[in-house]
Amino acid sequence: MAAALVLDFGGVISRTLFETHDLSERALGLAPGTLTWRGPFDPDQDAPWRAMQAGEMTERDYWTLRMRDTGALVGEDWTEFAQFVGRVRGADPAAVIRPEALAAIEKARNAGRKLAILSNELDLFYGADFREKLPFLKDFDAIVDATYTGILKPDPRAYGLVTDALGVAPGDCVFVDDQLKNIRGAEAAGMTAVHFDVTNPAVSYASALRALDAA
Repeated sequence: MAAALVLDFGGVISRTLFETHDLSERALGLAPGTLTWRGPFDPDQDAPWRAMQAGEMTERDYWTLRMRDTGALVGEDWTEFAQFVGRVRGADPAAVIRPEALAAIEKARNAGRKLAILSNELDLFYGADFREKLPFLKDFDAIVDATYTGILKPDPRAYGLVTDALGVAPGDCVFVDDQLKNIRGAEAAGMTAVHFDVTNPAVSYASALRALDAA
């Protein structure tokens, strides 16, 4: 029986920016349909996304491109991801948290499992003060953020940081992430891994809870 549920944040706990173009357009004062990049929801029409998935650019490079292009639409030059996300997400990050995530977190906690977040850019993207707006984060036993550690998934050391923080072995963890390279890294580290499908979050969380034996 697994002892801990380890979640990525962006895409897994929160809805992706691809899913919230309508909210972003309203926040920025743009006409509906202005933002057309759809990432995994329409990869054929998003060449940079395909390049990122092929390893030709990093995830941060992809979002730097989207940050620059979106800022140009409103005449703003954003230099930090938190500026970008803050502008497109507004002042209420709770509005974009997946209900499936909250339900799974509650089930895992009620089943006595430990909870952790392992993110490459949590505070880098959202800003250091956003956690105060998400009360459910207090339920987590550990939050490991490469914004501060400088060790990004799929580096094996990233997974070691979270197991050390939780005090569990890799084999006791169910890890959930929407990026395949991070899933492979977790498996190489000895974790059970669930590749999260952002187009079907309910099925992905059901798989994670089964692996955790907390469904």
